[in-house]
Amino acid sequence: MPESWPDRWQLLEMAGSFRPACVLGAAAELDIFTCIGGRAVSAEGLAVELEADLRAVTVLLDALVALRVLRKDQGRYSVPAEIQPLLRHGTPETVLPMVLHNMNVLRGWAQLAWTVKAGIPAPRTSSIRGPEADRAAFVAAMHSISGPVADAVVARFDPPPFTHLLDVGGASGTWTMALLRAMPAARATIFDLPHAIEQARDRLRGTEFAARVDFAPGDFYADELPAGADLAWLSAIIHQHGRVENRALFGKVFRALVPGGRIAIRDMVMEPDRTRPAFGAFFAVNMLANTQRGGTFTFDEIAEDLQAAGFAEPELRVKAEDMSSVVVATKPHTSGR
Repeated sequence: MPESWPDRWQLLEMAGSFRPACVLGAAAELDIFTCIGGRAVSAEGLAVELEADLRAVTVLLDALVALRVLRKDQGRYSVPAEIQPLLRHGTPETVLPMVLHNMNVLRGWAQLAWTVKAGIPAPRTSSIRGPEADRAAFVAAMHSISGPVADAVVARFDPPPFTHLLDVGGASGTWTMALLRAMPAARATIFDLPHAIEQARDRLRGTEFAARVDFAPGDFYADELPAGADLAWLSAIIHQHGRVENRALFGKVFRALVPGGRIAIRDMVMEPDRTRPAFGAFFAVNMLANTQRGGTFTFDEIAEDLQAAGFAEPELRVKAEDMSSVVVATKPHTSGR
């Protein structure tokens, strides 16, 4: 069967596909959906609330109506009730953190040609919300995208029995909660940067997991990891770094685990030709545009780096087309390390 290639109009559609993302992202960065809330507002009133230009606000609102994320009736704009939970901060269904994070990512993608020439990410500014808000959006986005799938991924992974989980770079605790649901007698330690640990504390406070989770603020580039766990979970971590950094991190995990403990890595795993899965090929571009040395890796590369750190029996436990593949390896009971 002959291969199918994009035609003229499909190529032009690709070239213009940034438009909806930018319109939705600008609305999120300006917090338009929160400002509107459950009301119907005029462009004039909203421009005053936002302290923004009336003409510009009107153009953006009309584009949001064209995207069908706002309704316009007799010159007043409202958020359709059916999608309000998706566009409101703090709801289980919200997509706003990921929209905000994607806007931060987009600033790097927009300079991709520069990056390909230079081999490093292009300089770029923070969003209108500021760098602290951008960092908070990243952590919240990881929960937003992982929360709905975490239990299903853990079920596919079918974790081996463990008593103490070390969630490395555990951010807001999404995967800690899913793994503790699967192992009701276990406890966990979340290790991450201080600002992420604060979000994790807030999310877990008052939940059924609060008494089962300890928090360890730190930087795994600079610090050793808390010792004593028998399962270490690294979710969406290794793609942020190069193989040298990953080997060093695997070495820290190896030292932290008890003999016989396991490391489980959830991430994108590429086919040897690196063009499949397609999601991973595009994600490699994302890492090129937004990190110094990050990328996506094949199973053989991950296995080689795990073995270099002392782990044995690397296995692709879950194979997926997205970032839900899981690689597992074991710290031997006897080791010269």
